[in-house]
Amino acid sequence: MKPIRALITIALLILTLSFTPPPTLHGQSSGYVRSPYLGITFISSAEHPADENRYRNALLLGAGWNRYPFYWNYVETFPGVYNWDALDRVVTEDLQHGLKTNAILMGIPEHARQGNIMRGLYAPIFSDGSDYAGAGKTPNVGNPWAAFVYEAVTRYKPGGILSRQPGREYDEGIQVWEIWNEPDYQMFWSGTTGDYARLLKVAYTVIRLLDPYATVLFGGLSFAQPNTHFWFGEVLYFIYQDPARGMNNWYFDKVALHSYGSARRTAHLISLVQGQLTRFGLTRPLWLNESGVPVWDDYPGPTWTANSPDSRRWRGTQAEQALYVIQNTTLAWASGVEVVFFHQLYDDCGNQAGGTDFPPNNGNICTNGACWGDAFGLYRNERTATCFRQHPQPGTPRPAASAFYRLAQVFGATPFVSRGVINLEGAATVLVFERTFGGERIYVAWGDSTENRAITIPASGSAATLYTLRDQQTITPVDGSYRLAVNAAQRGGFISLTTDADALGGEPVILVEPVIGGAAPDTNRIMLEGGSPRSPLTSTPGALVIVESVTATPIPPTAHPTTDPAFDTTPPTAQIAPLPEISPPSFTVTWEGSDNSGIANFILWVRVNGGEWQPWLETSDRQAIYTGSTGQWIEFAIWAVDLAGNWSTNVELSTQAITTIQ
Repeated sequence: MKPIRALITIALLILTLSFTPPPTLHGQSSGYVRSPYLGITFISSAEHPADENRYRNALLLGAGWNRYPFYWNYVETFPGVYNWDALDRVVTEDLQHGLKTNAILMGIPEHARQGNIMRGLYAPIFSDGSDYAGAGKTPNVGNPWAAFVYEAVTRYKPGGILSRQPGREYDEGIQVWEIWNEPDYQMFWSGTTGDYARLLKVAYTVIRLLDPYATVLFGGLSFAQPNTHFWFGEVLYFIYQDPARGMNNWYFDKVALHSYGSARRTAHLISLVQGQLTRFGLTRPLWLNESGVPVWDDYPGPTWTANSPDSRRWRGTQAEQALYVIQNTTLAWASGVEVVFFHQLYDDCGNQAGGTDFPPNNGNICTNGACWGDAFGLYRNERTATCFRQHPQPGTPRPAASAFYRLAQVFGATPFVSRGVINLEGAATVLVFERTFGGERIYVAWGDSTENRAITIPASGSAATLYTLRDQQTITPVDGSYRLAVNAAQRGGFISLTTDADALGGEPVILVEPVIGGAAPDTNRIMLEGGSPRSPLTSTPGALVIVESVTATPIPPTAHPTTDPAFDTTPPTAQIAPLPEISPPSFTVTWEGSDNSGIANFILWVRVNGGEWQPWLETSDRQAIYTGSTGQWIEFAIWAVDLAGNWSTNVELSTQAITTIQ
């Protein structure tokens, strides 16, 4: 990219964002944010590698994750012959730019296809004729899917083949593997729910053999077809019948889902997935690794449909797309999602065929049967794009880019937890977050009624920072509270679902306040101006989101840091809480840890009937449900790693808790 072009791109971004990015952001001492809680799909991919300008634009916004497919059918075009060149290039670029990769394993080569699934899927996973992992085991060549997964992970895991090439860091690599994209959507997966359960088991078993610290994602659920709301539960039922499920974490570590067009729909789908997990006694972290809104009022969208709502169904204006980014992302976080991905960085080709292009038009110019395209992008396409390359302002950011950056700026890379979602008489929504290790409280609020309203939030200190999409300012409380104006919700313009209840709220405001003394937020004093007095907060079982509850995600009392991670050289400590002598087949294991700078993650180990220690899970949570079998006696041990990268010193595993399953 030429220097002048780079300066123009950055200037346009800053004009769109209406503020200058500060040199230091939460959790980042210098440079880009690279938020671990925010991702963008298709920053780059093997089929469409990114240039330096494209990576720079993603990093300017604060993205920490890239998501794209590893197509098996492109890698193994002949049986047993793998060509990794294209993937080597994009994985290397991601690592060099400091991005983590959500890699999707999917696709079936014709030579490996048998009906709707791959040949040999139900054949033994390993060459010794078993489905059980063990040191030195190799994949069964009669199970091509197992062989492909083995080759992919061997190559791209930390310490894998790619990382050992000259000039590379040995510990670089991919550690998040998603097993298929939208397997509940027939366009992507034509097999049965039982077939997918087997697909997942094969992949999980191979991945964990090669990399015990990898994360295996249940493929992103689309809920796009009739009767697919229970598809996930059907797969869980098949896994439930597998006697080895307990020792293999049910063959997935986290669940991915997709949601477009409505933040409320996102909250509903999250609740649905959590409910189906609960049905089987499971808890799992969730990822929303596709979400977005295509716009109709900007090329290549159908800009001529301003007076035809039905023609722009499921689309929004550029302004509405920006509101969606903040509302959908923060509501997902508050509902239990770890990472949110926006689809996508540029418009690219959307759902149209490669090469589709036309100038801005009033609906009378069609190419390949299309008069418009999908304008999903945070950025408009460049002149050199494969599709839709005739925007009068090529390569410039839309307002949604400002919204994405604002989230990265405010939430950053420092861990935070939700303290609840508050609905103020249907007129406003307030989300409350706190830094996991204290020091800051974040309120996100927007209007839900057709009128502009005001809300009051109790102050914990003498000043706070107020953010909108366009600016930021320091405000001080009056009579112990902050008074915030919330704009009316959008009605009639954004066509996503069929009722006003699913429309977008008004423009969000974000209040960030230092917390003095670590006191819990007095959420009963968050009030709608002119509204009725509020009762103490209670849980509302069955709601789509956690409404009127501030106790859903308690903050561990030992989590407050005393040392900056940059200066912490002391290893953390961790301990598993005692277990009863006798436990049911599924029981809760809890643990705690302490450290000078704060704990980033725990590694839980398990040993069954005195056998070998096996890694159970890696998590930042403080509890999880373990499922075993009657008659087993189970031992647990734990490691911890702090924010400075120091590991606990108990390298030699010893039993910290033990129980027998009755």
